[in-house]
Amino acid sequence: MLQGMQSHDETPGEDEPIAAANVTDAANVTAKVTKGTAGSDPSASHGKLPGNVKLLGAASLLNDVASEMIYPLMPQFLIAVLGGNRFHLGIIEGFADSVASLLKLWSGARSDQTGRRKDPVVVGYTMAAVSRTLLAFVFAPWQLFAARILDRIGKGIRTAPRDAMIAESTPAAMRGRAFGFHRAMDHLGAAIGPLLATFFLLVWPDQLRTLFLLTLVPGIAVVILLAVGLRDKPIASVAPKQPLSLNIAPLNRRFRLYLVALVVFTLGNSSDAFLLVRAGELGVATAMLPLLWAAFHIVKSVGNLLAGAAADRFGPRRLILGGWAIYAAIYIAFALIDSAWQVWVVFMLYGLFYALTEPAEKKLVTELVGDANQGLAFGWFNFAIGIASLPSSILFGWLYQQHGALVAFGFGAILAALAALILILVPTGPQDESQPQATSNTA
Repeated sequence: MLQGMQSHDETPGEDEPIAAANVTDAANVTAKVTKGTAGSDPSASHGKLPGNVKLLGAASLLNDVASEMIYPLMPQFLIAVLGGNRFHLGIIEGFADSVASLLKLWSGARSDQTGRRKDPVVVGYTMAAVSRTLLAFVFAPWQLFAARILDRIGKGIRTAPRDAMIAESTPAAMRGRAFGFHRAMDHLGAAIGPLLATFFLLVWPDQLRTLFLLTLVPGIAVVILLAVGLRDKPIASVAPKQPLSLNIAPLNRRFRLYLVALVVFTLGNSSDAFLLVRAGELGVATAMLPLLWAAFHIVKSVGNLLAGAAADRFGPRRLILGGWAIYAAIYIAFALIDSAWQVWVVFMLYGLFYALTEPAEKKLVTELVGDANQGLAFGWFNFAIGIASLPSSILFGWLYQQHGALVAFGFGAILAALAALILILVPTGPQDESQPQATSNTA
């Protein structure tokens, strides 16, 4: 899918209006958006976050309260209750994320074409709420696989339009802060969910299926919140009569090189479900896994708030490189530690990796591509990460099952170092290339 990365001209910088050839209306909208964002005064970074950003943050908090009531228990549910194994876990997580990645690309480009971001966001969160409830009726690994696929379909539909909506609703000078706030709220919900799950299981032990059913409550709240409060912003869309195109051609070479770095890193970044398996192997009791997961997400939440503003101030690439270096060190540590208390320490340090990279990676997308085609850009960003997740999780699961923790985690650390070298080669200064004309070719 990335083979077109070397054969097209580049896009202009953020300060230059971008439009598809001969599409006058789209050009006018783009000029207005560019004037209001990329040219914003740096002092805007200290202003209030837009209403859409706050609303999407609240939705992510509630959604993750629901999903993280389940996620830290899922590996043990698969292995101990359903009779699965680590390899099954790798297949489930790998395929689920890859299905999501394909839809993220389509959904992002489609939202550019239609000019509507809200609809796919609401639909995606609705599917997530339904899929979690279905877990209460799962009795075999393949049924868990189906439920996870449905959940990831919902994630695939909503993610790229949501990220584009955050970018479009926010002045360029504070986008790192906006993405940091959104991820912080997401992780705060991910901390609250396991705490609620722990309390529930202490009062009603072994009632996992009832717990899964209860996740429908925050799921419904998310859908109502977004359906009532979220507002689409005017965006530059491609001509409606043109066929939908997923072609990477409108996106410049430096963005494509950034995607290469992300793919290499992701090939060594397997599902965090394996870290929960490792924690169990080292003596962390099943009842304590939700608490471990909650503490981990508290670190990620606070860290994202701080690192999002830091990405605006110091630039996103420095933070990404620092985060990937921490990731490599932590993965080696996961392979070498041998006691439960060490798991807690390493997990908390692992949260720093997420804090440094999550808002910075998305802010770098907006810096590299400018204000046009943001749905398509975030679609490719999420697609590149997601499509590498399938071989990543399957390979990690196989390495872990056949060769042990040191080989599996060491592999991830090596690829993180290689990805960092590629990222260093990505130019991040002002753009000076010209924008290719819009084309009706489909990918």
